[in-house]
Amino acid sequence: MKEFSLKENELDSIVSYIVERLPEGGVVILRGDLASGKTTLTKAFVKHLNITEEVTSPTFSIQQCYGEKVYHYDIYNDGVDNFLSLGLLEEIEKEGYHLIEWGDDKLISILRSAGIDTLVVDISKLDVDIRKYEVAYA
Repeated sequence: MKEFSLKENELDSIVSYIVERLPEGGVVILRGDLASGKTTLTKAFVKHLNITEEVTSPTFSIQQCYGEKVYHYDIYNDGVDNFLSLGLLEEIEKEGYHLIEWGDDKLISILRSAGIDTLVVDISKLDVDIRKYEVAYA
């Protein structure tokens, strides 16, 4: 596991770390309390890949796509079972990066069983400006 303590303007270091570990793409599970910075990290990720589209939380749409290789999911409202019933697991087979907010142990187990490269990022607030990011393979 790798830990980072970063301000919002320093997120490129964690994004670079993730891209180095998943150079061809894969799944990144983003976990943390409400307003911990999951969507903010996704914004930094998209910017790092030189994609200029505006990143918004997919809380109600479940999925947003940015460019041709970044897929952003939020399963907070409906959970993993709804994610699966909508066929979104098949979306993960697409090449690129799949950032999933609120992924839980059940989803991680499913991804692991399918042999899908997955990193888990646990985010917590250290203070108003700094977040702690713990990155580990699932």
